[in-house]
Amino acid sequence: MQANPSPSAFEISAIGPSPLQAIHHPLLANDGVELWCKRDDLIHPLISGNKWRKLKYHLHHAREHGKRHLLSFGGAYSNHIHALAAAGHQFGLRTTGIIRGESDSVSNSTLSDARRWGMDLVFVDRQSYRRRQEPEWLAQFEAADTLIVPEGGSSPLAIPGVAELVTELPFSPDLWVLPCASGGTLAGLIAGKRESEQILAIAVLKGGNFIADEVRRLYPAAATTPGWQIALDHHDGGYAKFSPALWQWVQAFSAETGLPLEPIYSGKAMYGLFRELAAGRVAPGSRIVFIHTGGMQGLAGLREQGRL
Repeated sequence: MQANPSPSAFEISAIGPSPLQAIHHPLLANDGVELWCKRDDLIHPLISGNKWRKLKYHLHHAREHGKRHLLSFGGAYSNHIHALAAAGHQFGLRTTGIIRGESDSVSNSTLSDARRWGMDLVFVDRQSYRRRQEPEWLAQFEAADTLIVPEGGSSPLAIPGVAELVTELPFSPDLWVLPCASGGTLAGLIAGKRESEQILAIAVLKGGNFIADEVRRLYPAAATTPGWQIALDHHDGGYAKFSPALWQWVQAFSAETGLPLEPIYSGKAMYGLFRELAAGRVAPGSRIVFIHTGGMQGLAGLREQGRL
């Protein structure tokens, strides 16, 4: 039951910060590179990674405007849907997930958790799901007490939550590295970074040319903010796709460094960073902070699908 009182600003703000882990690897030593990982996967046991950072000010907005119901969109294995359901359960808000696909996926690990935390699940076909940004289609879900959160949590309300990540570091890195799909986390990092800091976002999907435009839509000042780029050639086949070679690399890297990764977001981005290092596209002696955006719960879904 979601019958708790509305979350206070203190309760929402009490989550975080996440720890920082030093990463050691022979390739780093060869180039004199210092690599740290911002372990946002550990920011909360259920509402982890960039999903929490992007949801934080949606929750503040809901509290300040009397919204008792959060509604959003995702696939059957969506990390965002999983995090939204957990947030609703923790902070006493009703949640609804509009899920792309058939209802036979309701028993998978992601949606089972969401239902257990009180989320109402509404399944729609792919044609309907494609209309999720059309105002006339969204009108059927609007109500006085409902806050509609875009897919992935990427809206202007996501920007300040991600930007706060920068202030948690005890030093200023030369380079930030992160996985990128919808652009919300990248937009927030651009908003928060110091002028001298560079950002390398690794697109985890094929055809990611649109991401830069989405970043500028979410955070218009990004158009005139220098120092960020999106690498488009490390997607390993496309969104949610990965090769056996990538998964083998991820497992070996995790065993060697003690850093848990998954192959859809964090593992693909880390692999992309090491390809950039091997190609000499990262300056020797750089101090790098890699943002672990969470999503480790997705491993259970990959195993359920027989992909691991």
